[in-house]
Amino acid sequence: MTRFLGVDLAWAEGTAAKPANESGLACIDETGQVIDAGWARGIDDVVDWIQSLVEPGAVLAIDAPLVVNNPTGMRVCERETGSRYGRWHVSANASNQALPRLGGVSLRRRLEERGWTYTDGLDPVEPGAASFFECYPYTTLVGAAEFGYDDKRPRYKRMGSALPIVDRRAARAVVCDDLIERMWRLTDAAPPLDLSTHEATDTLVTEPTPLTDTAYKHREDLIDALLSAWTASLWHRHGTARSQVLGASDPLVVDGRRGTIIAPARLEQRRGADAVRAAELSRRVSEPEASAPSPVR
Repeated sequence: MTRFLGVDLAWAEGTAAKPANESGLACIDETGQVIDAGWARGIDDVVDWIQSLVEPGAVLAIDAPLVVNNPTGMRVCERETGSRYGRWHVSANASNQALPRLGGVSLRRRLEERGWTYTDGLDPVEPGAASFFECYPYTTLVGAAEFGYDDKRPRYKRMGSALPIVDRRAARAVVCDDLIERMWRLTDAAPPLDLSTHEATDTLVTEPTPLTDTAYKHREDLIDALLSAWTASLWHRHGTARSQVLGASDPLVVDGRRGTIIAPARLEQRRGADAVRAAELSRRVSEPEASAPSPVR
């Protein structure tokens, strides 16, 4: 049974004087069972966790820039995130070689050294190969109809500064609890996710969202790791019928690697020929006697 891993990576690698922030970790299978979930600090521990769970055909989605070929500015995939998901209040931070926080690039290199295949989503992966790609949980939340965020993203990360800090934290907790409830309802989705199958993820439901910033960030990192793992499962199951490749036209390809984000997408979040193709795939899937198209992974 295929394993789907998700990592919400702390972009800064940390130093001896200042350890890296926590990275959230989650691994699920095709039935939605949570095989493992938790946290790690630093690239070494993240790699160790990934390697402890790898199996042939495993798919890993990482919330961090993995391929950064641009010296300055924004990557094409980051600009397209804003242009295609901006209506849902989703945009992406810029990443480039001039910025210091590129832990995702280090993680990619470490995984490739261990036999993992980086995929930009444009070409099939060899059968049985363990592969990984870059994702962005906000695009998952607004791009996958299962979550029900039809108009805008949930503000479970930053609530803005309009409210006093105490009220801001309380409002943030309400939004986070609502998100967790929506994730809880994915047990019958395609693909499924069952938070009750692991102690750490079940605690998301059975314990209230904390108000203090450090404890809240601890929970948020696990949520994003679960969303990343679910994105890996969605991509494996449905391919481009349910997701799009942001940055597919990026001309900066170094050593055969292009920086892309694989993002769940509704028809109205796609552009050009991809929108036409997605509409055709959707039509075929909805026809009773038509067989579902094979996903491109």
